[in-house]
Amino acid sequence: MRELVLTPRFRRAYRKFVKRDRTLQKRIDDALESMQADVFTPGLGSHKLSGELSGLWACSCVYDCRIIFAMEMESNTGREVIVLLDIGTHAEVY
Repeated sequence: MRELVLTPRFRRAYRKFVKRDRTLQKRIDDALESMQADVFTPGLGSHKLSGELSGLWACSCVYDCRIIFAMEMESNTGREVIVLLDIGTHAEVY
C-alpha cells in the first residue's frame, strides 16, 4: 500500500472542484482510496503523460475529473509514495 502525499495545490484544487458539485466528493474520495490500494486498478485508467507533463501520471475518478500525480521514492525510507499534484476537468489539468 502506497502513501498519498497531498500538495497544497492539490488541496486547493480539490476544495474548488468539490465545491462546484458536492456529489462528486464521495466518488473522488473512493478513487483516492483505490489509488492508495493499487494505483493501477483498471477502473482508474492510470496512464503516463507526455509532452509538457512528461514524467507524470494521470487517472480518472469520474467522467470528467482527472487526478495528476507523480510516483516517487522517499529518500529516508525507500518506500514509493504517490504525490497528488492537481485535480480538475480534462481542460483544467492538461
